[in-house]
Amino acid sequence: MRAALTKDATMVVTEVPDPVPQAGQLLIRTLACGICGSDLHALADPDAFMETTRRSGGTPYDPRDGLVFGHEFAGEIVSYGPETQRTLPEGTVVCGPPIGIGPQGAGIIGYTPMYPGGYGEYMILNEGLTHAVPEGLDPKVAAITEPFAVATRAVERSGISEGDVALVLGLGPIGLGTVAALKARGHGPVLAADFSPRRRALAEGLGADAVIDPAAESPFGRWADLGVASSLVERIASQLLGTEVRGAVIYECVGVPGMLQQVIEGAPAGGTIMVVGVCMQPDRLEPGVAVSKELSILSSFGAYPAEYGATLAAIGDGRIDAGSIITGTVGLDGVAQAFTDLADPEVHAKIVVQC
Repeated sequence: MRAALTKDATMVVTEVPDPVPQAGQLLIRTLACGICGSDLHALADPDAFMETTRRSGGTPYDPRDGLVFGHEFAGEIVSYGPETQRTLPEGTVVCGPPIGIGPQGAGIIGYTPMYPGGYGEYMILNEGLTHAVPEGLDPKVAAITEPFAVATRAVERSGISEGDVALVLGLGPIGLGTVAALKARGHGPVLAADFSPRRRALAEGLGADAVIDPAAESPFGRWADLGVASSLVERIASQLLGTEVRGAVIYECVGVPGMLQQVIEGAPAGGTIMVVGVCMQPDRLEPGVAVSKELSILSSFGAYPAEYGATLAAIGDGRIDAGSIITGTVGLDGVAQAFTDLADPEVHAKIVVQC
């Protein structure tokens, strides 16, 4: 099959062996696959990518040795491996979480040679993790269920309560997905901050109640106006006086060194920080500030199958307008250039590869 294969610091379109489904697996012809920021980071800094994977308990594979990336995908069923139920007929358009399971072992689709991703013409998926795409939903929109599902999990894990103020920092696809997931739950107020006017406009389209340009004002400057107590003394006073104060949850979707400490400094007392952005470089934190504010610091990574299914349903019935963040499409021959183009947030938010 033709595939965009990683080579050194770029992608090369070439012929690679067709994947062969094993027990419990399906052969899928790829229709669409979103380009994820994780792919850009893995190609740009493979050593940090592999070290993070290794220290997290995974098995790292070096992108420089040749991988078929692509873990945000949709395709159609071509054939079945042995021991499959064949519940979905051939030709059904499907998608699913990027979890490879089978006799070959387990791994994240697109980051292991056993499970080539959606930057190739064919893939193998585990039958038990495969979802039929809702009727009428464009495959390129179904493909980006994955980043929205990651955001759904982050919102669920954050434990946000009704009335809490949500602040989303960084409006790449995961940050935009977090805004969408919050609004799909009917949550408000949701504040969204990013330096990019284009991305702030996308967040408004997904329902953000207010957008903030950090170059013009601090994202952390509205707590008092929104009824959030900034210090522990204020929180204790509110309990003694019987007055009501709001909680706050900050979703850190940037993932660069120094960002988490900025959030610790700017978070209100008693707040929750949900770390969603993946920083693969060493960072420096001051725990004393977090302790003095009694902050809860949580983290979230990929979506579980149930969250993926719930997100796909929300996209299918229109509660989440996932397609609104797609700013371009390319074929396999355009993947390498798309990696470059995605560096400019004013040009693109999400590019989808159509095989």
